[in-house]
Amino acid sequence: MQRLNGYRMRLMLVGIAAGIVFGGGRAKADFTFGEPVNLGSPVNTSYNEIVGCFSADGLTMYLSSANRPGTIRNWDIWVSTRDTIDDEWATPVNLGATFNAYSMEMIGSISADGLQLCFHAWEDRPGGYGNRDICVASRATTDDPWGEPVNLGPPINSSFWDGAPNITPDGLELYFVSDRPGGYGDCDIWVSRRATMNDSWAEPTNLGPVVNSSASEVSPCLSDDGRLLLFNEDKGHPKRPGGYGGSDIWMTRRASVSDPWDIPVNLGPIINSPSNDGQAVLTPDGSTLYFTSARPGGLGGTMGDIYRAPIIPIVDLNGDEIVDLDDLLVMIENWGTDNSLCDIGPMPWGDSVVDIEDLIVFMEYWEKENMPEDTEAIE
Repeated sequence: MQRLNGYRMRLMLVGIAAGIVFGGGRAKADFTFGEPVNLGSPVNTSYNEIVGCFSADGLTMYLSSANRPGTIRNWDIWVSTRDTIDDEWATPVNLGATFNAYSMEMIGSISADGLQLCFHAWEDRPGGYGNRDICVASRATTDDPWGEPVNLGPPINSSFWDGAPNITPDGLELYFVSDRPGGYGDCDIWVSRRATMNDSWAEPTNLGPVVNSSASEVSPCLSDDGRLLLFNEDKGHPKRPGGYGGSDIWMTRRASVSDPWDIPVNLGPIINSPSNDGQAVLTPDGSTLYFTSARPGGLGGTMGDIYRAPIIPIVDLNGDEIVDLDDLLVMIENWGTDNSLCDIGPMPWGDSVVDIEDLIVFMEYWEKENMPEDTEAIE
């Protein structure tokens, strides 16, 4: 009966909040990170591992690793799977010589439909244009093998360093790193767009001096909703002020995909350590951050191991260290506004309006703290 009352309470609260309508607005949700956890064996080894991307269902992870047992040529692309998002990752499998026949292949991103895989390759791969080039492999279905990778060619690739490709879920934007002329530092983040999947990529544009700096920005990762961009500094280059270690992870946000990017902020000391931290990747649902770190306690080499940390929306909206009905009232009072706290769904950074998506997330956390630990069936 207690559990039934809890469900009644939830339905009542949802009904109350959903019936309140205020004006629209923009929001930048607040969130934090849980403690990073090393993925451990069998994903990490005594060699170097770098996380690359995830399939849309979150059950396949692509990574790059250098010289681990089974390597074909130096840095290879590997794939690990799991049955559910609650399971641990299985032993990574080398993607084979179709991908890994040359000295370096570094994984980039996979399309939302799972049919195109982007990566960058070293200059000894035939048909290249510069020091490193972006390539893409395709397959007819997710059950088919990958075809021979194809160099994307100009204007994506140039006679300079081009790599770390990150394609948006709709397949219409490609973010990547290049040291071509027209940048603000050694390496900058660029973006190329196309009107449809059948169109060619347009001339890339630099993200500009708000995102790029005199430092070297690398490894871009765009969230699936297109509103959060992660990147890190390249170690050994000038540093952005406000960092914590040799290489730090930063993020920039925007209110919508048509708005400009905000000034980047450092992810802070939970994620960034005195060691090198980078290669940040978000799971498709935005719930978890994966990254590579050389912090103490790992298994790997000089570049480090793959870690993961939960991304936690802040639902204690009034800051009294209790998630209760007072916090719900704060959300109701800011329904439809640009409040910086209450926009917590469906991604932890919100969707630019305080609405039913945020209420759903709030209720999940409210139930964790307030529902009795009673498994009695509803009668």
